[in-house]
Amino acid sequence: MVFAAGAAAREAAAQYGADKVVNATVGCYAGDDEKLACLPVVEQLYRSLPMSDFITYAPPLGLEGYRQAVIDETFEGCRPDGYVDAVATSGGTGAIHIAIANYSEVGDAVLTTDWRWNIYDCLCQEIGRDLHTFSMMDDQGHFNTAAFSAAVSNILRRQDSLLLILNTPANNPTGFALSDAEWADVLEVCRLHEKNGKRISILVDIAYIAYAGEKDRVRSFMRQFAGLPEHIFTMFAFSMSKGYTMYGQRAGALVGLSSSKAVIEEFANLGKYSARTAWSNINRAAMTLLTKIRSDRDLMAQLELERMSFAKSLRRRADIFTYEADRCGLPYVPYKGGFFISIPTQQSAAVCQALEADLVFAGPLAQGVRLGVCSIPEIKMQGLAAIVKKALDRVEGRTDLLAAGK
Repeated sequence: MVFAAGAAAREAAAQYGADKVVNATVGCYAGDDEKLACLPVVEQLYRSLPMSDFITYAPPLGLEGYRQAVIDETFEGCRPDGYVDAVATSGGTGAIHIAIANYSEVGDAVLTTDWRWNIYDCLCQEIGRDLHTFSMMDDQGHFNTAAFSAAVSNILRRQDSLLLILNTPANNPTGFALSDAEWADVLEVCRLHEKNGKRISILVDIAYIAYAGEKDRVRSFMRQFAGLPEHIFTMFAFSMSKGYTMYGQRAGALVGLSSSKAVIEEFANLGKYSARTAWSNINRAAMTLLTKIRSDRDLMAQLELERMSFAKSLRRRADIFTYEADRCGLPYVPYKGGFFISIPTQQSAAVCQALEADLVFAGPLAQGVRLGVCSIPEIKMQGLAAIVKKALDRVEGRTDLLAAGK
């Protein structure tokens, strides 16, 4: 559905002019010129790498320096005590794939939030898992701990282990994030079931963390994973796509953290096997680039400065939209940071169709409409909330009339 909307946006731009079209379907960062943007330090260094980095095989587990650099970037200044290892993967998607394959069984329920990246569903279905969801937010716009706890209890009545996927901070498709206190509640629920003999694996999808806020502030929750019981295993799906603007290079990693050395050794062995059979090995040049940047103080300073520039642009765009949405009464999922803002509605396809009349193209999801603030220039953010509100009122008003028999 999102790709179809993107194609329709391109056709409209060709017909009416790109300046008249808002393409909110794109999930990559674009500048205010609406062109896909690459972090300058990344482009400069990537072009300078020798051909051998582009054509030479890498080990299935990934280059050692890359794996250690990814661990450092995953935690930054918030690394918890414990045993840690990493497996290089084909993007963040590859990390999620091998986590599902290795930490759930065929026929198992895997749990995540209702507001989610819909590829989670496909990744589970492909290998015989069932994705179950719970309501991400309560009526006050906070993480719905009660719904989470009930969902975990329900699943663990039927199975002895559970894989939980939480995409935070900068959730795709909403920009939502769990607070440290909400994470404490999540872990308390997990500890309760672990004491009753259950095994719980937590996969934190941090694909968008580079643009979620100050790096240690948005990682502070990670400290809570120190000293967890052996049967609560934590993983992180890391991606170079967003933080390094290398979407098509397909480089990422699955990072594992445990209080048990044996658990981490098993994690690395399983990961090596899964990587070898799924993609053999990943992009060596991308791994080299990350390793070089992370090991050079000047390059790191430049990367962080450039990321900050992109993040400030995202924030300005989001602030325009949320300010105008508040003024016109348009509901939206609480946005904390990242690439997307979402509008809740049970009529998402109809709302997106109504938006096309105003040459606005967005992605319809099961829970609402996703807007890619990552690719919409500031000038086009102005007035967008009012356009969405008009389309929403038109569709939901019509639905109310039909329900009333008018």
